[in-house]
Amino acid sequence: MSLLLSLSVGLAQAQLTLPPSGGNQKSVVKQYMGPLAYVKITYNSPDVTAPNGQDRSGKIWGSVVPYGLTEQGFGLNNPSPWRAGANECTVIEFSHDVMIEGQPLAAGAYAFFIEAAESGPYTLYFNKNTSGWGSYFYEAKDDALTVKVTPKEVDHHEWLTFEFSDRQPNSTVAALVWEKKSVPFKIEVPTNDEMVVEHLKGELIGNKGFTWTNFNQAASFCLSRNIELEQGLAWAEQSISNPFFGNANFTTLSTKGQLLNAMGKAEEALATMDKAVQHPATTVFQVHGYGRQLLATGQKEKALETFKYNKERFGDVWPVRVGLARAYSAMGDYKKALEHCKVAHERAPDALNKNALAQAVEKLKAGEAM
Repeated sequence: MSLLLSLSVGLAQAQLTLPPSGGNQKSVVKQYMGPLAYVKITYNSPDVTAPNGQDRSGKIWGSVVPYGLTEQGFGLNNPSPWRAGANECTVIEFSHDVMIEGQPLAAGAYAFFIEAAESGPYTLYFNKNTSGWGSYFYEAKDDALTVKVTPKEVDHHEWLTFEFSDRQPNSTVAALVWEKKSVPFKIEVPTNDEMVVEHLKGELIGNKGFTWTNFNQAASFCLSRNIELEQGLAWAEQSISNPFFGNANFTTLSTKGQLLNAMGKAEEALATMDKAVQHPATTVFQVHGYGRQLLATGQKEKALETFKYNKERFGDVWPVRVGLARAYSAMGDYKKALEHCKVAHERAPDALNKNALAQAVEKLKAGEAM
């Protein structure tokens, strides 16, 4: 082949970038469910006003969008659903396995079609063939999932749009909205927290696995969700004891202690928390915070012991007095609680704390817990 002919063939294959057919704008929307899982919809968006300027209000559903399956006179000419947009087929992509209206669908990309109905539910099709133009080449054998949903009446939408509503950590509701009708469908990620744990495992064996803070964050996630506690404890141990970056401080030790407590290992948990409290870098506010946690879980005697330790270590400062007031109040000794609360009120460093402690003083005077 001559150089000139080769060049001509190459040039013939190049595609020009032109406006979309019929003025139907190409659109992409993407919505996350939690930090990892997402749904992405790529579609071409027609409007109610036809390209020739004709107002098609009242003629979209049942005319522009036919009811039932139709033979389109082109392509395979099979009875086919509507393309859920214009031009190329609408493509919906799921990063992870999902549930659509309670039915499972594997991660991946699907052509999205709709079978509208004059009355009753609409049928949604998630089809494996994403390369076809519209639904001209639709084949039922490629359907990965079909579900039925109920359309809703809405205010006028000139342009066909995909929207997301009711956004929850593990789910969202997607809807095609056009003219005065919405076609919603619920998307759920059934194991979002476990998915995050698996993702963290991968991250922590890479370049993000060289700091104690990242291991502590991963351990704290397991603790906050009460899942994979053994894995969380292993990560907590790394944050404390890894020979290259481990750091045994109040933050890492208290994470470990809370994980042990959540696993029912109360004695080990208390021993670990004692180490956290007694660590040289621990602050008066960290000890105070631990005492508050103990009060919240009903461990009044241990809380009082912790607040007394705070006084021995950090002296007669106002957070110490607040802690002692709270501990004695929880134990019903309002007289001692009032003594400490008055001093804390006098020494409080700002108006917010002064006002809160003033209210606590009045409660204790009335024989009520602060």
